[in-house]
Amino acid sequence: MTKEISLGSVKIGGDRPLVLIAGPCVIESEAATLRCAERLMTLCNGLSISLIFKASYDKANRTSLTAFRGPGMKEGLQILKKVKESLGIPVLSDIHSIEQVQPAAEVLDILQIPAFLCRQTDLIVEAARSGKVVNIKKGQFLAPWDMENVVGKVVATGHDKIILTERGVSFGYNNLVSDMRSLPIMRRFGYPVVFDATHSVQLPGGQGGSSGGQREFVEYLGRAAVATGVDGIFMEVHEDPEKALCDGPNSVRLDDLPILLKKLKAIDAIVKGPAPRTDR
Repeated sequence: MTKEISLGSVKIGGDRPLVLIAGPCVIESEAATLRCAERLMTLCNGLSISLIFKASYDKANRTSLTAFRGPGMKEGLQILKKVKESLGIPVLSDIHSIEQVQPAAEVLDILQIPAFLCRQTDLIVEAARSGKVVNIKKGQFLAPWDMENVVGKVVATGHDKIILTERGVSFGYNNLVSDMRSLPIMRRFGYPVVFDATHSVQLPGGQGGSSGGQREFVEYLGRAAVATGVDGIFMEVHEDPEKALCDGPNSVRLDDLPILLKKLKAIDAIVKGPAPRTDR
């Protein structure tokens, strides 16, 4: 069993039911972001699934110099603050430098360390010192057991609000593969583990000037990951992925999400068993 982390009414880990971390890859506009968050909240409330809203204010690791990166930190954080305050749900976004930690921590409930930066010691330590929950995405170049050293960097600061996210490992050119063994391996460290079902089907740089993806396999990898007993599932979603400004090929269409979530919830209930009684 992993450590339980509380974010208001949302609790992840500790053998709690599956938590959904979802939202668009990048903030495209305030209206679109709020609209997506409202749809996700309505859906999750109807299914009794806890939601953490995710959207990036800046995608600093795009394939091409001309690729859309988002509105930037100042405007992006203002939009995420509106999501948080108007809907009452926790929010998560990426940080890319030490300078971003303090202003991001004033708004975000979870600071996310991107996979490419998961070995940047100073960034990880500064994020931990903020006191916020730190979600560290496992680099595409790391074995799951290597993440124990990353965890150690956070714990050395006296901080223990840690989430680890698997997003596939490099497998030849422009391809990723998901090894489901990594999920129970990382859970042995004692912290909640999340499976990123949409980035795991990404084809990095697969379209030359941008990344491709195989959206049709999100469900299959998601079902397999939930069957291992993960604490959360991470999915980038969009109203119309074909028109998304970032990661459209691997994003899930919002209209397709309800059926998928019902399946994942059913698998999670089987794996984790009936909820413990509270009347004893």
